[in-house]
Amino acid sequence: MKKTAILASLCLLFFSCKEAEHKKTNIVYIMADDLGYGDVGAFGQSLIETPNIDKLAKEGMMLTRHYAGNTVCAPSRCTLMTGKHNGHARVRGNARVPLLDEDYTVAELLKTAGYTTGLVGKWGLGEESSSGIPNNQGFDYFYGYLNQAHAHNHYPAFLYENEEKDQLGNEVEYMTKGNNAGIAGHSTNKEVYSNDKFIEKSLAFIEENTEKPFFLYLPVTVPHANNESQHFNESGMEVPSLGIYADKDWPENQKRHAAMIGELDKTVGLVMQKLKDQGLDENTLVIFTSDNGPHNEGGADSEFFNSNGPLRGTKRDLYEGGIRVPTIARWPGKIKAESTSEHVSGFVDLFETLKELANIDDKHQTDGISFLPTLLGKEQAKHDFLYWEFYEQGGKQGVLFDDNWKCVKLHVNDSTKTKVELYNIAKDIEEQNDLASVNPELVAKGLQIMNQEHTLSSDFKFKFE
Repeated sequence: MKKTAILASLCLLFFSCKEAEHKKTNIVYIMADDLGYGDVGAFGQSLIETPNIDKLAKEGMMLTRHYAGNTVCAPSRCTLMTGKHNGHARVRGNARVPLLDEDYTVAELLKTAGYTTGLVGKWGLGEESSSGIPNNQGFDYFYGYLNQAHAHNHYPAFLYENEEKDQLGNEVEYMTKGNNAGIAGHSTNKEVYSNDKFIEKSLAFIEENTEKPFFLYLPVTVPHANNESQHFNESGMEVPSLGIYADKDWPENQKRHAAMIGELDKTVGLVMQKLKDQGLDENTLVIFTSDNGPHNEGGADSEFFNSNGPLRGTKRDLYEGGIRVPTIARWPGKIKAESTSEHVSGFVDLFETLKELANIDDKHQTDGISFLPTLLGKEQAKHDFLYWEFYEQGGKQGVLFDDNWKCVKLHVNDSTKTKVELYNIAKDIEEQNDLASVNPELVAKGLQIMNQEHTLSSDFKFKFE
């Protein structure tokens, strides 16, 4: 009798533990590539239709002051994964520098809490056989591009599935000169669109992990252009169909750009439907965002669609248009529907946010703070500052401090050209009124933060170092 009671208790404990594990909140993080603040309907777009993304906003919270990790691809993703800003992170530019074994990612963090982790899309933080590949950085499953230049081609010859190549049947003519020789190019036949594979693999990942908690990181490559297309006299806006934009009286490239955003919106809709079909909708936090501001590459024209909305600047700028990104969070019953937050947050905060969400006791140091309280409508701690640095175009540094003061330092590499600008974002969201000359004490504060937060890197250096 006593053995039976003990056995029954053990069974009850086992199933209670399994139930508790199942009830852990699933996390789906969808990130567009080069999508501007004003490129979706919920954030003001009037020409391009984004019904699924707009529905996500209606059912959740719009984060109107959420900032990317950088103004270009790789460093932005490094900050997202590690919670370290550009002055501390391993990867600070688009040079092919991998994460090392000692770098600790949000995927590794979540695995300690029993999450199955999956990455479908573009990585950019480690080449084949390096320490930086996703499977060495906490991801149980990976499908997509390792190299950001390879990701320029939306019809690649292959994509990676974990550490193996999945041959797609597309025939590719590669560049023969330049930094991207042998990696990037264009397809001479176009059989398989990479975003279709991303949809297929992400939906399969959700279905396969329905009975256990999971983290799906879905950094798609639309609407990024094929930057090498001009060398082959083709449009850089690669898309299978112009869809509803075919008959628009627009330039061809703008039809293609809109259709690529349509592919992005379709992806969001199918992921949300799969969550509902699997009974996971109520227990999943979905975050949607972009890796940086809008681009003017491959034939794209950010002015045509007012892609940066009310903001100044685009990709490669440290003005708001280059780094403030359209961000939405949805979690039924937890995040208030049709809500908006102006809390200053960013990619640097994801690590701490998911750590708090999963109730993980972890001592790794980051530069972020959790914005989970904002999502749940609770009292929220604030940043003293957010910091960025950029190594192209003469070198740039930027800092946002005291919520609304933005200091931008240009031509860092040439002291004869160096210029420091200061803007009050609350009163001048378009950054048209440079207040540096009349606020020397605030400029000094901004410069002091820049000097304090920039640490030496063996791979990324300003010329004065």
